[in-house]
Amino acid sequence: MSAAANPTAFKPPPETATLIDALTADGAEVRFVGGCVRDFVLNRSVQDIDLATDARPEQVMALLAKANIKVVPTGVEHGTVTAVIAGRKFEVTTLRRDVETDGRHAVVEFGTDWLEDAARRDFTFNAMSMTPDGALYDPFHGKRDLIDGRIRFVGEASQRVREDVLRILRWFRFYAHYGRPPLDESALSACKGFAFRLPDLSGERVRHELLRLLDATNPLPSIELMIETNVMDAVLGRSRAAQGLAGVCGIEDANFASPDPVLRLAALIGTHGAVAPLSTRLRLTNIERDRLDRALAAEPALGAKASQDNRQSAIYKFGAKPLRDRVLLAWSAAPTEPAWKEWLQELDTFSPPKFPLEGRDLTALGIPEGPEIGDLLRQVETWWVSQSFAPDREACLSHLANIRQTNREVLSGDGS
Repeated sequence: MSAAANPTAFKPPPETATLIDALTADGAEVRFVGGCVRDFVLNRSVQDIDLATDARPEQVMALLAKANIKVVPTGVEHGTVTAVIAGRKFEVTTLRRDVETDGRHAVVEFGTDWLEDAARRDFTFNAMSMTPDGALYDPFHGKRDLIDGRIRFVGEASQRVREDVLRILRWFRFYAHYGRPPLDESALSACKGFAFRLPDLSGERVRHELLRLLDATNPLPSIELMIETNVMDAVLGRSRAAQGLAGVCGIEDANFASPDPVLRLAALIGTHGAVAPLSTRLRLTNIERDRLDRALAAEPALGAKASQDNRQSAIYKFGAKPLRDRVLLAWSAAPTEPAWKEWLQELDTFSPPKFPLEGRDLTALGIPEGPEIGDLLRQVETWWVSQSFAPDREACLSHLANIRQTNREVLSGDGS
């Protein structure tokens, strides 16, 4: 089923025309699919461009090479390659049909039947496709579902989930971005019924879906549904409460901040002890793991009404980025406390000065290299910070001399 062509309504990036010309040079058919079609239907700005074609992967690669377009075989065994034009990436996937499914992976064959390819898609709006001249193909009424905020499986919900249990997380992710009540109860029931199989999925796939879900403007209704249906228990290892996440989302909204999926994940897991096992389970990147570790660590303990000196001392010692996460998490637990805004202002405006002394300054005084230099530097630096970073190099050297004199007196017994 197709709508009337509307070539002026959809305006993809200019590189798209070059790509389509290359792919259709030998008569293959190409259509837009995925997120760009959803964006078009909802009148949103188009982001990523995905294309489907009835040309086989090897044909696609040959056509792109002939047109001098860079091609990367990102998932060629599943029919997907990535074309790169002027730095912009486009995924191009050959039409497929499922030959075998086991809940985690599918064995596919490449085909030429657009309806057959659409029928294997997860949700009705993901089965839509659109020709370059703007004709929308919508065999399962996905446009109406998308406009109504209904996340509906193509065909029988439990069968689609049984084929690939990742579709559970995809359902909750799409509900976070597009859904609203009333829920499709058959879909929710299928997700709940097969949640016990989620631990079988690779951590990378779960991480990908969870972080994309948390990137929604308001993920709370979806997260609360995941908790109610025990899906969250299967994803994170145990049930979580959504209060901390609600606080972070509220602060982001009130301050016109973009969604921060990793900070939101920290709010959702809530405890430092959960970071290590969750990092292993979800195969988090080192950057994500370290950020969660610092955000949920016991130290430093922050007070909303800390003095400016204490705020600046903490920023110098721990760094602005880790402290920002901790401040936002603390603020989310006490959202009516206005003093947290002073923390954020300090984080935005305070640039810690450089400590005036280095190890070579001490060796120039005849202090031998070794642990003593590090210990003396730490003592002087602690004093310098306590003085609001005001002492200059000469003052720091003078304080160093006092420390050394005190140490000599203690060692000689004169300091008692």
